[in-house]
Formats: sequence, structure tokens, C-alpha cells
Amino acid sequence: MVNRRTLLAALVALGWTASDRIEAQTFPDRLVKIVVPFPPGGPSDVAARLIVQSMTASLGQTVIIENVAGAGGRLGAKAVAQAPADGYTLLLGGTNPNAIAPSIYSNLTFEPIKDFTAVGVIGVDSNVLVINPAVPVKTIQELIQYVRDNPGKVSSGASLGIGPHVSLELLRARTGSNMNFIPYKGAAPAIIDLLGNQIQVGMSSKAVMLPLIKEGKLRALAVTSDSRWPELPDIPTLKESNFHGIPSYLYSGLLAPAKTPAAIVGKLNAAMIEGLKTPSVQASIAKLGLETRLLSPQEFDAVMADEGRLWEAAVKESKVKLD
Repeated sequence: MVNRRTLLAALVALGWTASDRIEAQTFPDRLVKIVVPFPPGGPSDVAARLIVQSMTASLGQTVIIENVAGAGGRLGAKAVAQAPADGYTLLLGGTNPNAIAPSIYSNLTFEPIKDFTAVGVIGVDSNVLVINPAVPVKTIQELIQYVRDNPGKVSSGASLGIGPHVSLELLRARTGSNMNFIPYKGAAPAIIDLLGNQIQVGMSSKAVMLPLIKEGKLRALAVTSDSRWPELPDIPTLKESNFHGIPSYLYSGLLAPAKTPAAIVGKLNAAMIEGLKTPSVQASIAKLGLETRLLSPQEFDAVMADEGRLWEAAVKESKVKLD
């Protein structure tokens, strides 16, 4: 039998203090809020809503969503960074608002990595590079040559300050092409213009692009993941197409303000994982094209640090900077 002194030593080693344990025993005693730093209905919002019901059941308190959109996700992230570190205000964050933002924005008033502690991953996404079918190419190499042969006639587009934006600009920098980049306020208007051939090249997630590819409305050239998508077995990865160093995945998960007690973070993580294991949530995540990764807070923290380094290198090479 483990004695009390040994147990206390183990808890301290895990970062648990006596006050942490007392807070964890009573947490939560009121509703928990997840701030989604993007408008309702988008991929991030949908991902957050997948786990609200199951977390409510697990925690025994209501979990709600609050959309705080604006400034490419920075407004919502800043609000959570400045919230009390008590576990009652969480951020639906991850790669875009946390790992990419530090390198791409020059005037941040908070630290997107240091001001948060990871709770857990909801899902992991990957993107696909697509073109309008009017462009007469079937590979990235052919696209590069086509752009060079038709100067000023090919444009790409994406939301500013997120993974697809950096990846498209990195692709342009790597190839020395003169492809124009058109900034958009969201993925939806970019895809509308892509379908209408106002822009010719785009990039977005599986859930958004796969149906359009299957219907022949867009043509896939490569996927960003480490392996080919089962739904598109004939489409190579970027690495297979000899484009290395473009980050593969986009993580979405919950983060709490830095210095949130480890015991409360652990309790939130356990509630998340319990919900993610339910068949209904797994089915919904699969429908969105996401992968589940049941990571501990420490593992997710390590992933976010790695993601930050990967995207920092990508941003530096692409020369993308925003105010």
C-alpha cells in the first residue's frame, strides 16, 4: 500500500500543491466557458461544440461556448490570457492562434504560447492544395511551370495569418513563382472565389475541400499530412512532391490561462478525454475529417512548443508578416 507521505511526494512531483488539491475537489462549482476566437459555424466553433455536452456531463456543471471573433483570433485569445487562472475560462486554441501568431504578428500584446497552459487536443486536421479545374495542370510541378509561363495570371488566396496563408506563400517563395496572393477574411469567401475562378489556387481542410474535390469542382494536387488521405489515395503528399518543411498538421484543442492549477487542468483533461472516447463524438469528429489524439496536458504543451518552432521557420522563409 502506498503511504500518505509517498502519495503527497508523487503529487508534488506532478506539480500538484495542497491548495491545488483542495481547488480540484470543489472544481467546478459554476459554469465553465470556452472562448472560441472565431465566428459561429466555422471549423473551430464546430470542433468546440463537439465536446460541450460530454464535458458538461462529466464535470457536472454547464459548459458553454462564447464566440469572441476578430483580429484573426487574437481578440479571443487575449481575453483568455488575461482571465483568472482558475479553469473557468478556456480557449479553443491550437496551431493557428497560438503556434503561428507569435511569428506572424508584430504587435501582439500577449504571449500566445507562454500565457497559456495546454488542457487537451480535440482534433488534428490537415490541408489539401487545390486548383480550379480550369487550370490545365495535374501536379505541383506542372502548376509551377504554368505560373511561370503565364505571369500575373494565377492567384492564390486564403484567410490571413493562418496555416494555409503561410503554406501558400511558402510554396511561392520556394518556387520563385510570381503567383499573386489575395487575402480573405475567412475560408468561405476564398472558396467561393476559387470555385468561380477569381482565384486559381487555394488550400483548406479535409472537411471543407473533400466534397468539392469528389464532385469535380476542385482538383487536388497534394495533401499536407505525412501520409496520403485514404479518401484520395492517388493524391501525393507535399513531401512526396519534394516540398519539405511545410508543417503537416493543424491542432485544435483547449488551453487555459497560464498558472491554472495542475489539478484543475488534469480534471479538465480527463473530462475532455472521456467525451472524446464516446462513439457519438468520435463519429462527429470523423465526419469533420479530424483525427483524435488523446494527449495529456504535458504532451499537448510539448506539441505546441514543437509547432511553434516549425511555423516560426515557415513564416521566416515565406517572409509573411502582419500588423
